[in-house]
Amino acid sequence: MQHDFRIPTRGQGLYEFTREVKAWVSATGFQDGLLTMFVRHTSCSLLIQENADPEVQGDLSAFFARLVPPSSDPSMGYLRHTYEGPDDMPAHIKAAMMPVSLSIPVRSGAPALGTWQGIYLFEHRDAPHQRQVAAHLS
Repeated sequence: MQHDFRIPTRGQGLYEFTREVKAWVSATGFQDGLLTMFVRHTSCSLLIQENADPEVQGDLSAFFARLVPPSSDPSMGYLRHTYEGPDDMPAHIKAAMMPVSLSIPVRSGAPALGTWQGIYLFEHRDAPHQRQVAAHLS
């Protein structure tokens, strides 16, 4: 069974879509196996992260912004791919550092996530996008 999740973003940050994933897995009637998810873009990532305290998402965003600043930052002067804007090449670097696919066990018809775990798309670009995440149950 396969499905494409469409996740609208409003710029850089983490966008949780755990509820949508759980609803789809439940609706399929699939009981036990593996959920594989893959983001179909080169400037965003997928993460499993804490979903209880929104400060976690803010701190993660701030950390990666400091780690990989925009190409307009003097420390990034070595970058050559800059014609798509100052956020583009840094977005590719962040996507290379973080997962673009996830594997999640499914038990009794639900993703086997921990109590405080949520599924996130981590958008690395400044502009809004419509992101696609391909999901497969096996």
